[in-house]
Amino acid sequence: MSMTEKLTEIKKLTTDLLKEYPSETNSFMNFMQKAESGPVLDMRIKELINVALAVAAQCEWCIALHVSQALHAGATRDEIMSAGFMAVVMHGGPALMYLIPLREALNELAPGK
Repeated sequence: MSMTEKLTEIKKLTTDLLKEYPSETNSFMNFMQKAESGPVLDMRIKELINVALAVAAQCEWCIALHVSQALHAGATRDEIMSAGFMAVVMHGGPALMYLIPLREALNELAPGK
């Protein structure tokens, strides 16, 4: 499955959950929005942290989402890969294997950059 397909699945899941479980989903979305709104770190740095956490958590959908958002926030390919390597430092060999979908996301979502 491509990273673009993973992003589409995330959008569909979110839309479905908002219809089926609006209270729970809105609560999570509101929490996420509040947690991400702090002024100390800019969105680029926050998304690089999210990339590292997504790699450490071994979540391909999270990797697709946060690589896309990091790119949109102005992060470079090298910054995103560096964030991935920080996950490897903290999480070891399993995180190293999740640099595979990280590279796939970069190749698909930021070709030639």
